[in-house]
Amino acid sequence: MISSVVYTSSLFSGIEESELEMILSCLGARKTFFPKDAFLLRTGEETDSVGLMLSGSALVVQEDVWGNRNILSRVNPGQTFAAAYACAPGAVLNVSVTAETSVEAMFLNVRRILTLCPSACAHHSRVVRNLVGELAEKNLRFSEKLAHMGQRSTREKLMSYLSMEAQKCGCFEFDIPFSRQQLADYLGVERSGLSLELGKLRGAGMLEVYKNHFILKM
Repeated sequence: MISSVVYTSSLFSGIEESELEMILSCLGARKTFFPKDAFLLRTGEETDSVGLMLSGSALVVQEDVWGNRNILSRVNPGQTFAAAYACAPGAVLNVSVTAETSVEAMFLNVRRILTLCPSACAHHSRVVRNLVGELAEKNLRFSEKLAHMGQRSTREKLMSYLSMEAQKCGCFEFDIPFSRQQLADYLGVERSGLSLELGKLRGAGMLEVYKNHFILKM
């Protein structure tokens, strides 16, 4: 049985349900379950498959040899991961994908996506276009992270991030997808310094924060 998440994912946008089973077979789709904290993919590996998250959530993280962790993004149901590495033959992963909760993921052979399949299925080109769209979206997200990381101080990094989140949702009250430690890892700052700046901003009346819920004050 095909998960409802597959039907609504951006990767298969515009494809009829009646065609989806044939396309998944064409792409060698396989489902795998992972417990919490397990590696879906590990730094140093190669992959020829694009991952599609079906349930749970995972983090794309970068760690140096001393164990310092930098969170690049979170992967939620319906989102893909490792697409750029799978599309570059011989590319070695310099990130790991770890299960934040227990997860189910589907892996799709990217070489079958990028080459014409033997049956020449009518919607093959649509999947290719959708995959290009996914890669473009991830590139934009990475550019956003670089904009935050390019700020000099912890406060500037935090304000850059919160400002962009507010712009995305079009209001000054929103939830962020990270815990406090995860936000510190994402911004590349110490958690203690992040908590200190949040306290200062709250004391100055610039924001209210309840766990991952923020209200920006103008």
